[in-house]
Amino acid sequence: MTAPHPIAESIGRYRWRICAMLFVATTINYLDRNVFSFTMLDDLFRHQMLGLPASQPLTETDLAVFREKMSFLDAVFKYAYAFGFLLAGYMVDRIGLRLGYVVSIVSWSAAAIGHGMVNNATGMAWARGLLGVGEAGNFPAATKTIAQWFPRRERSLAMGILIAGTNVGIILTALCVPWLVANWGWRASFIVTGAVGLGAMFWWLHDYAKPGEHPRLSPGELAHIRQDGEAETEGAVQWRHLFAYRATWAVAIPKFLTDAIWWFYLTWLPTFFNSNPAFSTKLDLRNVGIPFLIIYLFSDLGSVAFGWLASRLIGRGWSVNRARKVTMLICALCVVPIIIAPLTSSLPLAVGLIALATAAHQGWSANLLTAISDQFPQRAVGSVAGIAGVMGGIGGAIFAAQVGYIINTAGYLPLFAIAASAYLLGLLIMQLLVPRLVQVALD
Repeated sequence: MTAPHPIAESIGRYRWRICAMLFVATTINYLDRNVFSFTMLDDLFRHQMLGLPASQPLTETDLAVFREKMSFLDAVFKYAYAFGFLLAGYMVDRIGLRLGYVVSIVSWSAAAIGHGMVNNATGMAWARGLLGVGEAGNFPAATKTIAQWFPRRERSLAMGILIAGTNVGIILTALCVPWLVANWGWRASFIVTGAVGLGAMFWWLHDYAKPGEHPRLSPGELAHIRQDGEAETEGAVQWRHLFAYRATWAVAIPKFLTDAIWWFYLTWLPTFFNSNPAFSTKLDLRNVGIPFLIIYLFSDLGSVAFGWLASRLIGRGWSVNRARKVTMLICALCVVPIIIAPLTSSLPLAVGLIALATAAHQGWSANLLTAISDQFPQRAVGSVAGIAGVMGGIGGAIFAAQVGYIINTAGYLPLFAIAASAYLLGLLIMQLLVPRLVQVALD
């Protein structure tokens, strides 16, 4: 057996502890935002959002009005999320990751708890808006942390692990929230889950520092992190300068197209399983968690596997450009069969197709976000991630505002047709804008 190389032995693995922190924070971030999609199935929640007495039976007309109200509330969250990126990306570059991430976590946790204290759709709109602003800080901070703590060839794997936290958050929501709603009411589901974020905040404060200043980081691991020749930097780049680069739009436009699809899944899949007329079996609040468990377990595998694939291809000598884009093409093709999901009467087949599509989306996102640090120096990563997040939020909000109307008038097929084509279109636009992923020389 070959003896381990002495340099490899001295590298250490503290960077993966930092990645674990990001994974946990992202899990909580998605737990808090996704509670809403499950409370939408609760009868008392529906009555209160419609302003109707709890004893009054809901007609099909009432449910149609409820769907459009929920589209509006979902759009409020996404517009606020987009606005939040205007602040978040600049904030983490300006005041630093340590404090910037704390501000974000405290803001979204307080807003999540606030959901459980409102009494009508107007109050819920304010709560959704504040949650969106707070949650926007997660991905700019996490993307910059990975750029700071990982060499380029490990970043897509680290990003895949981070994005796996989104799926775990949804799985925990599916497992816990129906039980909380059934036993303690819909208000408790928001309050209990919202309070969890404070633990992540204290962990971050205890364990995070920049690599060059961290007392628990070995010299070997610091050298490994800096093997690309770039040390961590602070200080924001003004956004107006970043808009001039095609590389910025090569990430932002695909985010605009595909974030909308992911948020459609998060908000409307419970309703889809509950009301799609093609299904021979309908799911309610008691059993809708089972397909979510399947779908987002597969999503976890997808985010890690496709993140690993790009890193593996780079390790085998592929260029960053080729490895990243080939992986994204595979992901885009895996989404296409989802167009069959609203047409089949088989619930298991629909769950399988959606699971494949969500796994591919997460792999796509891991590589798309990593493309930011492929092209920009660390001092600009948070800001470019912020710009991309703004575009993703706007795309998601525009789409979300129309979902209820589309379902009421044309059913689910148009929504899944858009989902099937968005990723291929996004990759085409990326290729046209940046035929090669290379480092941008900022003025």
